[in-house]
Amino acid sequence: MAKGESIPETDAYCPLMSLPYVFGTTLESIPANIAYLTVQPDAYERWMLRLGPRTIPRIGIVWSGSTTHKNDRQRSIHLEQLIDLFDIQAEWHCLQKEFRQEDIACLARLPQLQQHDLHLHDFHDTAALIHHLDLVISVDTSVAHVAAATGKPVWILLPHHPDFRWLLDRDDSPWYPTVRLFRQVDAGNWTDVLQQVKLALVARIGLDDSPK
Repeated sequence: MAKGESIPETDAYCPLMSLPYVFGTTLESIPANIAYLTVQPDAYERWMLRLGPRTIPRIGIVWSGSTTHKNDRQRSIHLEQLIDLFDIQAEWHCLQKEFRQEDIACLARLPQLQQHDLHLHDFHDTAALIHHLDLVISVDTSVAHVAAATGKPVWILLPHHPDFRWLLDRDDSPWYPTVRLFRQVDAGNWTDVLQQVKLALVARIGLDDSPK
């Protein structure tokens, strides 16, 4: 039923956002059976051939979302701010299809960041690529949800005032067991968040972060 249309004759109805109340859902009982998104075998094979053999950890990254999002100014990051992360000796994969003008010049200086925008035709392609990664690091975009729904470890970078779904004062998510949240303590301060991410990443993969 489209917005504005009259409710058809029915015995009962319940607005979608009222279902948690009707079901008595709590933070402890939120269904979180992961993974609930899968990919077709042909897409999985296609990306396996495109990426080749895995030799070092593969990390997918998303630093900005749609400019039309009402909270985009708070949630998106300039690529320049992430440059120190790419000193980590990993196989970096960009999961974005669109790039902002201010990021294009920076991309040219990051040959270690592999771009796949020409091959990401829809979210099925994105999910198939994610299946071959070890970790996804993302701001609060749809890609973060896709990655989490596949059961992939996802680190989500949140602004000081996040979307309500991420709640407050916690670094995990009842919706997605594989998610870790990195929150801004001070509004607009991504420097501290990214430093925490880099330290956590070095600890996770156990690799030297000095430039080669």
